Amino acid sequence: MWNYHNPVAVRAGSGSLAQLPALLDGRRALLITFPEAAPLGLETRIAELLGPQLAGIENAVQPNPDVSWLAAMYERVWRDHADVDCIVAFGGGSVIDCAKAMLSKTSSGRFDALLSHLQGRQDGAPLSGDGAKMLIAIPTTAGTGSEVTPWATIWDAAAGKKYSLHQDWTWPQAAIIDAQLMLSLPRDMTLASGLDALSHALESIWNVNRNPVSASLAATAARSIVDTLPALLEHPRDLALRERMAVAALQAGLAFSNTKTALAHSLSYDITLHHGVTHGIACSFSLPHVMALAFGNAADVDALLLQIFDAVDEQEAVDNLSGFLERLGVSTDPAHYGIADAWDALVQRALQGPRGRNFIAANTARTVLMPSS
Repeated sequence: MWNYHNPVAVRAGSGSLAQLPALLDGRRALLITFPEAAPLGLETRIAELLGPQLAGIENAVQPNPDVSWLAAMYERVWRDHADVDCIVAFGGGSVIDCAKAMLSKTSSGRFDALLSHLQGRQDGAPLSGDGAKMLIAIPTTAGTGSEVTPWATIWDAAAGKKYSLHQDWTWPQAAIIDAQLMLSLPRDMTLASGLDALSHALESIWNVNRNPVSASLAATAARSIVDTLPALLEHPRDLALRERMAVAALQAGLAFSNTKTALAHSLSYDITLHHGVTHGIACSFSLPHVMALAFGNAADVDALLLQIFDAVDEQEAVDNLSGFLERLGVSTDPAHYGIADAWDALVQRALQGPRGRNFIAANTARTVLMPSS
């Protein structure tokens, strides 16, 4: 038995940003975005589109939303915009994750109560959806998937930790996927976000929570990314290529919205937090290593992986994925990221985390990788 559920209303296609006022349906909205949106002219474009429906702008979101600056934003939002019942998140995954952290009001109106909940502390009061703001997500990158999932990753760099926020009301109500907004994306961000989407797709396939719908979406997404990303990096202003990547990233997001991620993402959080590797690279360079472990555990998974990578056997598939990453300039060697000596320990720790346990070969891999007594 299986089920598939995703409540996000998707509006997609070139020019679909114009549907934002209709989606708001007369409601006033707070815009949360990234600093570069203003010099790129994107902030003004949203403001002109919304007119009097725009209640305010928060434009200081940084990569990897951290509690060090989220607290002030959270308390400012609920102090100055408590009567605004919609947030428009315009940007990449960090912006959308940040917006999800703003959705729920704590009884005190303070961020430390939300942080207590994230940390699982007993003094953290349960969150309530009463009065929660709705979210419309507009990604400007093709990769995060956050626009069609309920999860937000919150970082605490000072404590060396990351937290996952997930509530019934942190699903976006709607997502607008407009590839025109992605035309100015720099090469490094195009690469990292594209590989993040590939990781989402593959992690949805070698996943104990997979189902026929998620697997179909993930396989289509992975094949499209492999075919499209190299060409897009050569022709970043090609709208047709941008649209293909946007659709593929959306499909990957719809897939892992039901399965969650697995071992590669579990590994990536440590690597991003302690080694400063960009998330999209941190969760993708290990994919060939993880895929080698995934083979041989389920016939349906093996068949999809061979199909995606045009391979006749598992070694050819692993080699083809490794070659794809290397040709894009992404090393698959843990030593390149300064973690060669710690690699086995990282894998063992990642396998024991909640995302690692989603991996189809979690038990087998743990047995194989555990050091001999």
